[in-house]
Amino acid sequence: MNERIVKQREIAGRQMSLETGFLAEQAHGAVLARYGDTVVLATVVAAAPRDDIDYFPLSVEYEERLYAGGIIKGSRWVKREGRPTDQAILNARVIDRSIRPLFSKDYKQDVQVIATVLSVDDENDPVVLSLIAVSAAIKASGIPWGGPVVASRIGSFNGEFVVNPSTKSMSESDMDLIVSATKDNVLMVEMGADQVPEDKVLEAIQLGYDVSHDAHALIEEFVDEVVAKIGYKYVNKTVEVTPEMQKEQEALTEVKSFVMENYPAVLLDSTSEERHEVQAQFLTDLFAKFEGRTTKNKMNEVFEKVAKHKMRKKIIETGERVDGRKVTEIRPISSEVGLLPRVHGSAVFTRGSTQAVTVTTLGPTSLAQLIEGLHGEETKRYMHHYNFPPYSTGETGRVGSPKRREIGHGALAERALEPVIPAESDFPYAIRVVSEAISSNGSTSMASVCGSTLSLMDAGVPIKKPVSGIAMGLIKEGDDVVVLSDIMGVEDFYGDMDFKVAGTEDGITALQMDVKIAGLPMQVFETALAQAKVGRMHILGKMLEAIQTPRESLSHFAPKIETLKINPKKIGELIGPGGKVIRGLQESTGTEISVEEDGTVFISGVDPEALARAVEQVDMITKEVEIGQIYHGRVTRLMDFGAFVQVLPGQEGLVHISELAPGFVKNIRDEVSEGEEMDVKVIEIDSQGRINLSRKAVLADEEKQRQGKQDS
Repeated sequence: MNERIVKQREIAGRQMSLETGFLAEQAHGAVLARYGDTVVLATVVAAAPRDDIDYFPLSVEYEERLYAGGIIKGSRWVKREGRPTDQAILNARVIDRSIRPLFSKDYKQDVQVIATVLSVDDENDPVVLSLIAVSAAIKASGIPWGGPVVASRIGSFNGEFVVNPSTKSMSESDMDLIVSATKDNVLMVEMGADQVPEDKVLEAIQLGYDVSHDAHALIEEFVDEVVAKIGYKYVNKTVEVTPEMQKEQEALTEVKSFVMENYPAVLLDSTSEERHEVQAQFLTDLFAKFEGRTTKNKMNEVFEKVAKHKMRKKIIETGERVDGRKVTEIRPISSEVGLLPRVHGSAVFTRGSTQAVTVTTLGPTSLAQLIEGLHGEETKRYMHHYNFPPYSTGETGRVGSPKRREIGHGALAERALEPVIPAESDFPYAIRVVSEAISSNGSTSMASVCGSTLSLMDAGVPIKKPVSGIAMGLIKEGDDVVVLSDIMGVEDFYGDMDFKVAGTEDGITALQMDVKIAGLPMQVFETALAQAKVGRMHILGKMLEAIQTPRESLSHFAPKIETLKINPKKIGELIGPGGKVIRGLQESTGTEISVEEDGTVFISGVDPEALARAVEQVDMITKEVEIGQIYHGRVTRLMDFGAFVQVLPGQEGLVHISELAPGFVKNIRDEVSEGEEMDVKVIEIDSQGRINLSRKAVLADEEKQRQGKQDS
């Protein structure tokens, strides 16, 4: 066993430690990181080099163990953790997007990173800790990598920024920002916010970068000691260059020269209809010319590098993009609502050749999603899902459960719209929005944001403000920097940045930035955000040509919801033994009824008449008896001392024999029988809640009324 090495440092007012030398010793890198009572084990392993691929095969897993939060899975049948939750997948993506740009694209070895959450408290964020632990593990392993990179989470409370706020306090923050940074630049940004202005966002990102230096210092001290005392576990093997490899390299140099000199100009015009045919013929000729000297995959890789160079050069030198647009120009936009007749709300949003159909479905709050995670159970009433079928890019492919990218895009769109969704008290519905990316040529996620706004308004959801979104790109060659508005697929693929910005006219609601270079200086952020705002407002204006405000009424296919407030003590009576009463109500009226602990009752149904019947019956069951009120009741039991009369469902009181009639009643059975109906007056509710009734008082009141009529 190696020597146990521990380093610690204060990060945002709390001690963070990195440890190695005693766990997961067979991994190339293994770090146990602690931040308060939150503990994460990060490991990294690299496999042998591969010749059969033309990409860098990195996989990142974020493993949540329910035992970390002292939880046993709620299912009666399955107690083992299942597939990763959506949040775990999103956390893995945060780590992946932070570390991937710092690996060489020519590194053709499988690298697997796993961050396992072993213990979690309510104070310290396991995601931030995981990225720092992963960064330390890779750096200490000896695997070639340009890190480290660290993360900070920034919250905003009453206008004040807080670094790495407690997990439980984040529900009160109007900003949830994760900033990943190298020593020199910001590398990745992920944010959800409640319409925060651009200048405050920039300030928060700058803070996230500034506070990253302490974590960098911790990793540096840790890695230095690991290397000095243990050494690198992974040794990067130098591949011996054979004569055959030398010949192939010479061939690839000739391929590059040939492609550079003969690259068809039409390929730099994405509007050309013959572009695809020309490219296919050019590659066919290329493969034939160099057949036997290298592989098609390697020739194709050279072609892609030249294509990337040509496109970037054109933009830098001319300011013109492959579709003829200027760098700030937005593609043509069209929008339509009410596309689908039977759904609750629908819209189609088109920007260039990117197109999304978005559908809104409303339901009772009982259909909100129940999520089981490390901090227990929580519910989510607004849900956004995103689908990316293979035909959207003109390809065939697998259709089935969503991939990580689809989950990530759905979460981004959800985050963008969440701040404008009305509160449950104002709109007591569960809301599910689904975006179908039916045509893709750049930023279908932002098309989903725009389509979702329109679909929600078409459904009559009273959103606070409409939200639009845009994807910004970047071309950086040395000191030359060009920020692109509304990027297409090829600009995303060959560019250096994918910076998605969504928000209302009042501020930003969501950000997501990924780069392919080693980070961006703050000046680029300022330019990109300012340019994005102009683009967002243009897009928003085009969207509102389809529908300006939410519809005043819901679709007649959508359920209507009535809200009642009952005494919480009456909840048991409404539900009944084993749920018998509430089930019977639902079956007889065709409605859905849910009850909150505070006595709020939600009744939903499509048929207005059935809904009204359900409301009436719930009111009858839960209505409280009032002193002085007269009720028409039914005798349920006879005793020698009086009669019990049911005045409301589940509620009965006693008519004492002395209150049964004006005169003396010797035998109660001479006066009344079981099942008989009568009017009774509530004369008292005693301290134990027992109801005392009087038939005699009702008869006296009736006699007074008759007497009054005779006198008049």
